[in-house]
Amino acid sequence: MINTISLLWNNLLFQPLLNALIWIYSNMTDHNLGWAVVWLTIFLRLILLPLTIISERNALKQVKIEEEAMKKAKAYPHDKILQQEEIRKIMKKNKISPWAKVLALLIQLLVLVLLYQVFIRGITGEKLAKVLYPSIDFPGKLNTNFYGFEIGKVHDWIWAGICGLYMFCYILFENRKNKHWQPSQVVFLFLFPAFTFYILWILPMVKSLFILTSMVFSDIITIIIYVLFSPKPEKHGGGHH
Repeated sequence: MINTISLLWNNLLFQPLLNALIWIYSNMTDHNLGWAVVWLTIFLRLILLPLTIISERNALKQVKIEEEAMKKAKAYPHDKILQQEEIRKIMKKNKISPWAKVLALLIQLLVLVLLYQVFIRGITGEKLAKVLYPSIDFPGKLNTNFYGFEIGKVHDWIWAGICGLYMFCYILFENRKNKHWQPSQVVFLFLFPAFTFYILWILPMVKSLFILTSMVFSDIITIIIYVLFSPKPEKHGGGHH
């Protein structure tokens, strides 16, 4: 059983990913492994784009449902129990499945693990030659320098710091309309970016490159989807009085 899982992991996941990375490295990035990882991340996100669109549209729909629930609840200004019951009924009636977002996150997590494995066991010399397909030329010594940074190096605080700062700014932007922060929200604002920084700091720098590319891509897609699918404000008729 373990041998079967290992065989499936290597033949269906690890080997195709590594070959795709080397093909991009040799044909698209002028032999720069850092840019190959960036392009691999973008191609992955493009493949996952249908799931991303579904999850983002669901998020917009969720906001609309919550607004509708709050409007309904205002019909019972002096009865908190009826308010909660009305909100619960509307949320239950319009329940949105999170499967698309969960699946997209799982696939990205899987690629993150695979990339780690690539850099640990299969990125140099004889190991690399053994897993390349016949159609993929052996590129020789790989250029792992990305603008002066070694992408296989751990404890790189600059790129891990960029990811942590990006996460911090993203959370601030998402909560820009929140005038009164709860203590738990303040803790999350600082703790989650700090946790992200620490995890990426102990991993090879290539992880930060993957995460940062994925976050930027997600935000660009979110903006596009918001512009295309967000509900338009209602126009009130009536002439001049």
